[in-house]
Amino acid sequence: MSSTPEVSPEFAAATTDHQWVEINGNHLAVEVLGPEGAPVIITHHGAPGLGSRAEPRASFGRLADEYRVIVFDARGSGQSEGKGTYSHEQWAADIDGLREWIGAEKIVMAGGSYGGFMSMEYALRYPERVSAVVLRDTSPDNSNAHLARENALASDRVTIDMEKFDRIDVGQVYDDEDLKDCWREILPLYDFTYDPEAVERKVQATPYRYQAHNYAFSVNLPNYDLKPRLQEIGVPTLITVGRTDWITPVSCSQVIADLIPDSEMVVFEKSGHSPQIEEAEAWTRTVRAFLHRVCPPTR
Repeated sequence: MSSTPEVSPEFAAATTDHQWVEINGNHLAVEVLGPEGAPVIITHHGAPGLGSRAEPRASFGRLADEYRVIVFDARGSGQSEGKGTYSHEQWAADIDGLREWIGAEKIVMAGGSYGGFMSMEYALRYPERVSAVVLRDTSPDNSNAHLARENALASDRVTIDMEKFDRIDVGQVYDDEDLKDCWREILPLYDFTYDPEAVERKVQATPYRYQAHNYAFSVNLPNYDLKPRLQEIGVPTLITVGRTDWITPVSCSQVIADLIPDSEMVVFEKSGHSPQIEEAEAWTRTVRAFLHRVCPPTR
């Protein structure tokens, strides 16, 4: 066995080239993939303080043969600076700053999990700047937290330390090392198939930024509820979700699909929280077909 086992691409270390871009007074680590002049997709990774651009680079990066794909570490996550606040308002403003920087009049806004929260937030805050939305395994409000706790308690994979579960869930971790320990506790729940060695590789590869995590989960999420406004999203929206997603279950995606007028939902039957990895070929084919219909690539 190799001494450096392969890590799932969504957790891979940020080894590719990036550039520092100052957006709203804060330097962000940004990568631009794909041809100039192609329709622009801006992606937002999940899990503030845990996620990074590695995840959308691994998934939406597959579309860079036809689209201009922007992946970045959000303010306070990955390699980016963490000045100012970590509010949804600020993160959405940072997305729009990136849109201006890349020179796009309109963008496809895309993201999974917490990145889906931000994709919907951006579409509502900057509706004139969005041509389409792509969502993956996300929720329109914080009700998924209650469902996730029930699923964690019912899991037959591992016995979860609920003290750690509750602290990571409400944003009360003590430092980066504590965030790492809490993350290790819940990671076994994420995938369709449980692989303990893969879980530990992901634990070791994750970039920990506990301040952003705590703010997101203790300040932002208690007040997060987009349901009353989702009917205002007037652009084509694709919603994708894994059948056994424990943290943002299919029922959450169904609510989004019911409320956004021009939306469609696709469930991936052999995936948990990450169909973009667990059923990569089918997921990519689905997203590409949707984009070809609503935002065709430049020929």
